[in-house]
Amino acid sequence: QVQLVESGGGLVQPGGSLRLSCAASGGIFRINAMGWYRQAPGKQRDVVAVITTGGGTNIADSVKGRFTISRDYNKNMVYLEMNTLKPEDTAVYYCNADLYILATRHHSVYWGQGTQVTVSS
Repeated sequence: QVQLVESGGGLVQPGGSLRLSCAASGGIFRINAMGWYRQAPGKQRDVVAVITTGGGTNIADSVKGRFTISRDYNKNMVYLEMNTLKPEDTAVYYCNADLYILATRHHSVYWGQGTQVTVSS
């Protein structure tokens, strides 16, 4: 069973930085894309950044210039470097993966359990 495990969240002051990591494991699969979403209290879950196997990225306007997504697909990992953090970045951040599962020959989307990022002084 595929699992996504996030790490790196925490409490940071405004203007600070954090780096999130996500590792995909379990089963045999090919990665189509991996990314990060976030959900603040009382709000819907929104995309933050996505990166494809080819390296193409899609970054939300609200974080452009501050957040960077990268991947190491040899290790089945994706990272989110977050700089110049603002209080409005406070949310639970979820890792997302679009995988091709070789055993079933189907695409499936997986989610991590989420990691809390709190930006506050």
